Formats: sequence, C-alpha cells, structure tokens
Amino acid sequence: MSASPPLVATVSSAHSAARRFLSLVLIHGVLIAGALFMLAPFIWMLVTSIKPPAEIFSAEIALWPKQFYGVENYRFAMEKAPLLRFALNGVILCAGILVVQLLVAIPCAYALAKLDFPGRNLLFVLVLLGLCIPVQVPAMPLYIGLAQLGLLNTYFAMMVPFFLSVFAIFLFRQFFRSFPDDIINAARLDGMSEFEIVWRIVTPSAWPAIAAFAVFSIVAHWNDLYWPLIVISDAKLAPPPLGMMFFADAETGSNYGALTAAATILTAPLVLAFLIARRRFIDGITMTGVK
Repeated sequence: MSASPPLVATVSSAHSAARRFLSLVLIHGVLIAGALFMLAPFIWMLVTSIKPPAEIFSAEIALWPKQFYGVENYRFAMEKAPLLRFALNGVILCAGILVVQLLVAIPCAYALAKLDFPGRNLLFVLVLLGLCIPVQVPAMPLYIGLAQLGLLNTYFAMMVPFFLSVFAIFLFRQFFRSFPDDIINAARLDGMSEFEIVWRIVTPSAWPAIAAFAVFSIVAHWNDLYWPLIVISDAKLAPPPLGMMFFADAETGSNYGALTAAATILTAPLVLAFLIARRRFIDGITMTGVK
C-alpha cells in the first residue's frame, strides 16, 4: 500500500527540518571556528600578560597561569614606558586624519554621485585606480618634501599622506547614489547652495557610512607602523606601534609578560571604539554594499 498524503508530507517536513538543522550547525560551526581563529592571538596576548617569565617559555601549554603575575607585568609596563602618551598620540593622529578625510571625501563623493559634469565617470575611474596605489609608492617624495620643509618629527608629518582617502570617496559615493534626488532638487528650489545641501541635508543621513569608514580609518592608522617609523624619531611623538618598538628595545628587553601587558593596554581603546560603533559599522557596510 502507498503511504497516505499526510504521512508523506510529515516525512518530507521532518527531512526538511533535519536538513535546515544540519545546515545551521555547519554554518555556525564554521563561524565559531573562524571567530576562535581570529581571537586566538588576542587570547594568547591576554594570557601571556598575566604569566610570570618562567611560565611564558614553559613547554606546557596552559591558558591560565599557575602563578598570577598580571599585577607585576602591568605595573612594570605602566612605570617603565609612557604608554598613556603613546595612546594619546594615537588618538591625536587618528582623529586628525579622520576629520580631514571626511572634510575632503564627503564633498568629492557628493559631486561624483549627484552632480552632472564633464569627465565625471573618468574621474571616478581615477578614484578606483587610486585604490591600487600603496602608501609605499609616494613615500620617498613625501619624505624629501617634509624634510626640506623641516616638518619631520611632527604630527603633521604622520598625517599628511592620508588626508586624501580614495576609499572614503568610493564608500560615500556608493552611499550618496541612493539619496533621493527629489530632496536635493527641493533644497535647490528653496535657495540652498550645494555646500549647504552637502553638510546640512546629505551628510546627516550618512552617519552609518561615516561610522563604517571611521572604524576602518582608525584601525588602519592606529596600527600603522611603516610611515611613523620613517618620519618620527622622537619617542614623545610615537603612536602605539612605534611606541611599542621603543618600549621593547629600551625598557623591557626580553620581558614578554610586560610587553604583552603594554600591548593589551594599547589595544584596549581600539576594541572599545569598535564595540561602541559596531551597530552603525554593520549598518554602514550593509547599506553601502547593496547600492
């Protein structure tokens, strides 16, 4: 006898539910494995920062130390190197770069997205080509120019190569393309200039994209070592990565517990900034990626 239709439907529904369950388990398993792979260096840094020197080089692998040595490592790191000064330099550097990048990129992106002028498409192609040029290419002429102007060992020397961000122009242009033209035309009829439209109407709607770009910019320049290593020789101006080099060479030597404690202190502001902006960051990436 053939199975009744209700029984066939029940079996089919059970098979579909089982397939969905297995697919969810597989997807979440892959995501958890990827998350653990990415978090492993940070976990190891935190664990090393609370271990005594004898346990750091021990052949036995243990996540929690037998002897808690975190107070000594963090105290040594705070007393022997100006970590707060390094963090302040990083804040000044990232904030200065981000402000100028937004002031430059937002009007440029608006022009590429909403203004009709000859050569607009060619200019956008040049912007895309600019994404292919690494910072190492103009490093030599920039260094020579800053040296001749006497601007080495300054915050400006660390900031100036990054004031123009082609990635920001591309990101905001994609976001502005979806902004309703009717609102812009109505603002023009009301007598508003293009400058007022950009900063008073269009920009307030772009906070998700601004937050997304801010995370990218801050992470990139907080962790940048290449350019500060070239233009900075004064430890008082060193951003976090360069400060860690000075700290390791001059103060701690082979004290990896104190070194990872210092790295934890300098990494914490970046993690907190991302946690605060994570919702707008995700919204900005999603909204710019589908337009």
